[in-house]
Amino acid sequence: MLAITPGEPAGIGPDLIVMLAQRERTSDWVALADAETLKDRAGRLGLPLTLTDQPTRGASCLCLEPAPLAEPVQPGALNPANAPAVIAALDRAVDGCLKGRFKALVTGPVQKSVINEAGIPFSGHTEYLRDRCGATDVLMLLAAGSLRVALATTHLPLSEVPNAVTEALLESKLKLLLGGLRARFGCTWPRILVTGLNPHAGEAGHLGREETDIIEPVCARLRALGEAVTGPLPADTAFTPNRLADADAVLAMYHDQGLPVLKHAGFGKAVNITLGLPFIRTSVDHGTALDLAGTGQADPGSLEAAITLAERLSRR
Repeated sequence: MLAITPGEPAGIGPDLIVMLAQRERTSDWVALADAETLKDRAGRLGLPLTLTDQPTRGASCLCLEPAPLAEPVQPGALNPANAPAVIAALDRAVDGCLKGRFKALVTGPVQKSVINEAGIPFSGHTEYLRDRCGATDVLMLLAAGSLRVALATTHLPLSEVPNAVTEALLESKLKLLLGGLRARFGCTWPRILVTGLNPHAGEAGHLGREETDIIEPVCARLRALGEAVTGPLPADTAFTPNRLADADAVLAMYHDQGLPVLKHAGFGKAVNITLGLPFIRTSVDHGTALDLAGTGQADPGSLEAAITLAERLSRR
């Protein structure tokens, strides 16, 4: 069974689950969500929905593990009172994965701001799941078709990125990426492109020393071990078709260096994967889209892709 959490209840997460539940399925899904929110959202969308406590693959039916909210939800209206229940549902899904009840976890988008306003420190799913599982390190990898982009740093202010890019961090992230591509995606000899941090990959030290002093030594050590790691490359040329044709993934140094390219290539169809956890976790490539909640205009493509990939990876 796949565990699915809708994320922020005032956002489009519940809409997407209701939309996808309209179709017959090839695997069992369990939604850890508030029953009244799903029923309300189905009514607003004009879609039939039957909730059950038993596994079902039928159209318009959904197996639910109730995760009650503190207060009723108004689509588009954030409510800090419901943030603890959002985290509690995520915790129960994680526990189910760790105990083997669920084969994988698929997460809808959360609203980090309202979780923090509720007094819960939260910088993102990736970091929260790392700490919750006691993982030594994790890696955010996004996939859109054949393009895969991993991030050396994730949810950091840009001013903090240079100090965060260390040899230890890069070596850990590259090993997670190499291992994940082998174990999860079946790449026998993964080929990785590594971007530089600075424009022109530092211009031989004239535009920054991170490439010369940090990134290149790590790449060289992995190449000496027989790994196909190329870099550091200027980010503005690492994503050109000729480069990508010979690569299985790109490791970018920070969030907005790699993700604009990935989302341009497949926004609404891309999937976020967390490598380094003791279970499979996939997620959508977008936010909560509060303005679309309850309108029927949300696109379920990314959640559908996340579920499909979770099913495929769990069969490996």
